[in-house]
Amino acid sequence: MYTTLTLNNGVTLPAIGLGVFQTAPSETVAAVRSALEVGYRHIDTAAAYGNEREVGQALRRSGIPRENVVLETKVWISDYGYDTTLHAWGKSARKLGVDQIDLLILHQPLPSDFDRTIGAYEALQHLLDQDKVRAIGVSNFRPETLQELIEETDVVPAVHQVELHPYVAQRTTQAFDAKHGILTQAWSPIGGITFYRNETGEAHGTLDDPVIGSLARTHGKSPAQVMLRWHVQQGRSAIPKSVSLERIAENFDVFDFDLSADELAALDALDTGGRTGDPDQITLATAGFMIPEA
Repeated sequence: MYTTLTLNNGVTLPAIGLGVFQTAPSETVAAVRSALEVGYRHIDTAAAYGNEREVGQALRRSGIPRENVVLETKVWISDYGYDTTLHAWGKSARKLGVDQIDLLILHQPLPSDFDRTIGAYEALQHLLDQDKVRAIGVSNFRPETLQELIEETDVVPAVHQVELHPYVAQRTTQAFDAKHGILTQAWSPIGGITFYRNETGEAHGTLDDPVIGSLARTHGKSPAQVMLRWHVQQGRSAIPKSVSLERIAENFDVFDFDLSADELAALDALDTGGRTGDPDQITLATAGFMIPEA
């Protein structure tokens, strides 16, 4: 049985969800249906991913009752601002084919026009009041930016989705989230981007890391499963992605073993203190696209 987490407003969320970032629409229905058949009950998409419609199709074709699956999506920055964000909810709901979105979050801050970011979040609050969504949150905020949003709005985000894996642990962000009762949710929870980690400049990623590989062999699991178990045991939500049925099933098979305190500490020690990219630098001009109506 999978682990669930309780958000700050009482809504429950499965600890492991399927992400569909960069999953082509033509592959999304099969990937989501495979995940639901395996046992996933949380699917994470976004307006900017261009596959919300296919996520909804997969859920309807699965035969699983709507209320048994958490659907999470994100508002893109081109739809920020109070009225525009309310309209963005309508676009996403129509594409997903639902009357209520379980978790709706802002995709990232827009520091070049933070008033629009605040307006967008105020729209999320209104949608929450109207039961159009069950929970609201944000993604890719720095602690100081999130503090400003909290001070200027009324509802503390339930979820904060950020890049988070053993090489990028974002400890300051995790501590901030915990202090404010916000669930930290990991995108790229098993890495996937190559990092330079030694003095000679040799490149390798998390899946090739010798520490993670050793733990995987100890437990008879894959490196990806070890990292996902690390997230689960430390109380985070994790959103791995794949279009391979084998990998989708493997990523969900993490509830039958435990990492010791020393093993968790060994994974924690892999943190580089960095992150990839800086969403604080993005503007509407550099975002590059708008979300289509249909």
